[in-house]
Amino acid sequence: MSFQTVNSSTTTKYGLGLRALVAMQSAAMVTLGRLERNDRGQSTAEYALVILGAAGVALLLVAWTSKTNKIGKLLDTVLDSVLSRFS
Repeated sequence: MSFQTVNSSTTTKYGLGLRALVAMQSAAMVTLGRLERNDRGQSTAEYALVILGAAGVALLLVAWTSKTNKIGKLLDTVLDSVLSRFS
């Protein structure tokens, strides 16, 4: 096994200096990091999921109230109370 001493003037097989190679690699890593962290559409997706969840809860509420007639009774009570004050 042989070890080679590497210094700043060492060139690679592509004819680039070690500093240039390290600079290119770090620039590539920064660019890849920016591509991976691109989350511009994330808030739109979160809003869509919240709206779907709210719609699901609303559908369940409508299904429950149509079977039990609780909303009708509540509205009748409120209207009777309001009308009794003006009569």
